[in-house]
Amino acid sequence: MQELVESFLNYLSVERSLSRNTILSYRRDLEKYIHYLKVSNINSLSQTARKNISDFMFGLKDSGLSAVSIARNLVAIKVLYRFLVRERILTTDPSSLLDSPKLWKKIPDVLSGLEVEALLEAPDLKTARGLRDKAILELMYATGLRVSEAVNLKTQDVNFDVGFLRCIGKGSKERIVPLGKESIQAIKKYLEEARPKLARGAGEDAFLFLSRLGKKISRQSFWKLIKHYAALARIKKNIRPHTLRHSFATHLLERGADLRSVQEMLGHADISTTQIYTHIDKNRLKMIHKNFHPRP
Repeated sequence: MQELVESFLNYLSVERSLSRNTILSYRRDLEKYIHYLKVSNINSLSQTARKNISDFMFGLKDSGLSAVSIARNLVAIKVLYRFLVRERILTTDPSSLLDSPKLWKKIPDVLSGLEVEALLEAPDLKTARGLRDKAILELMYATGLRVSEAVNLKTQDVNFDVGFLRCIGKGSKERIVPLGKESIQAIKKYLEEARPKLARGAGEDAFLFLSRLGKKISRQSFWKLIKHYAALARIKKNIRPHTLRHSFATHLLERGADLRSVQEMLGHADISTTQIYTHIDKNRLKMIHKNFHPRP
């Protein structure tokens, strides 16, 4: 069974061009499923039935896994079986009649304007690390980039003349995202005053954001620095790197940006993913109703 999973993961990497993190997620979920089958004395995927998959799902539920995580596991299993049927390794797909668990769309945490300002002002600009971190925070809020996209930026990906950056998103898809004035100033200052101190021989075409060792900054470091500055700014919300992405999208929509433009800047393949941000702007809707309805 493991050989078939490896063939499937290779297909996702080579033919679907999915990111390394996505493939790792598929691997983890499928390894749990294969382990469950082996414990159940099932040694071939051709022996599985719909009940085996549903029992596995109920087991995940009983273990306390969230509905979102259970749904992700089921997606991995479904895509695996579809691949095996298409490759004529299996004749039937036992997962075809299984529906994903019903999910409530969770509205993400978003920072207020004052909280964003406090976060962006938290780094100490007298140090190289502070200049780097200021540039990171300004860029994340100005562009809505995913952490995986930001850590992989190269210096040549930023074009100050036109005020845009180029990034590679999910599925190796390239997109162009505009930069704001504040983020351009912060990145320029970092490149001029801080990056040379961190670079330690790294060339101009190397990664944009460097660690203190002169290497590409890690995703874990992004998490730590955002948590660190949120604490300095005395923000009580549970902040994570995606919080700046959520805030970027929400604040754009609050100020009248159209959904399609926000979808393009975020790199969402499906506009339904972007639509979650439209649920957040209730206060603005109330204000519009109060100001313009003849009987508010």
